[in-house]
Amino acid sequence: MSSDKASSLASIGRAMRLPLLGAVLLAAAGTTLALAGTSSPARLAQSPEKFLADNEHHKGVQKTPSGLQYKIIKKGKGVQPKINDMVSVEYQGSLTDGTVFDSTARNGGAPVMMPVARVIPGFSEALQLMQQGGEYRFWIPPQLGYGAEGAGGVIPPNAVLIFDVKLVSVVPAPPADATSLPSIQ
Repeated sequence: MSSDKASSLASIGRAMRLPLLGAVLLAAAGTTLALAGTSSPARLAQSPEKFLADNEHHKGVQKTPSGLQYKIIKKGKGVQPKINDMVSVEYQGSLTDGTVFDSTARNGGAPVMMPVARVIPGFSEALQLMQQGGEYRFWIPPQLGYGAEGAGGVIPPNAVLIFDVKLVSVVPAPPADATSLPSIQ
């Protein structure tokens, strides 16, 4: 190979390496910047079992036999709801990475009225632990939430749900005999 040809090939090689090296460095820098300051990928990658096992050892966290975890932020002094009652709550629901998927603040800020029996099992159990005026944080395991299905493209499959809840009021269910029709004689 002639020295002119070798010199020309060497110049082309250097010319190609510089942009390629620049592209690799830019890609690496972009990836680093995209991940910097966030723990989301690591926390989402953590299994629900691992997250809950670690969480239950935090100060003040209690666990029910079903696996629901909770922390009392402010103890209530009022009525404790039962399964057939209606409750008025302020709440925020989020994932373990901090993504908020629902909240009363997002929906106008007013408390929401809901039947205790007509929500996901973990939320129903959670509400029955509270007293009116109380504020709790709940960690709902997937089997008490939306399970392997997830929900609406917002809650991924097998997600631990975190709810901050304030129980504003309790509307007791009417007595069973009050809902029956009077007999005609």
